[in-house]
Amino acid sequence: MPITIQVTRGLLTPSGERTILQRVAHALLDVHGLADNPFMARNVVGHLVISEPADSYVGGASASLAVIEIKVPSVTFRDRAAQERFVAAATDLVDELKAGPHPRSRTFVNVTYAVDGAWGIAGKAYTNDELGAAIASER
Repeated sequence: MPITIQVTRGLLTPSGERTILQRVAHALLDVHGLADNPFMARNVVGHLVISEPADSYVGGASASLAVIEIKVPSVTFRDRAAQERFVAAATDLVDELKAGPHPRSRTFVNVTYAVDGAWGIAGKAYTNDELGAAIASER
């Protein structure tokens, strides 16, 4: 499940830059009860993208910005409580790891879904059922 975290340079502490991906990945797995699943642990991947302050646009001006985007199979986040817990946890992580002032109102979290059957790992296109079986086989 690819995670992309985009932040303005200087928004996160150096330690925050090193750990935010792992911590957001853990939050994603934790809200689904999969924190200890080996299949999922090795297939949650990500990038941290750091942009210059002049390249961040908020309300017509340059300002600190954090955007957390996750691409997942369409069977993920079906439970409203899991959606709410994940968005809150990801936003809380930005707050915890920030280097200075950055309001929660400039942290955005979103999830996009893959079409069933088009989730690819290592050249294999998984259906939702096949992913479920792969996850269950490593519990």
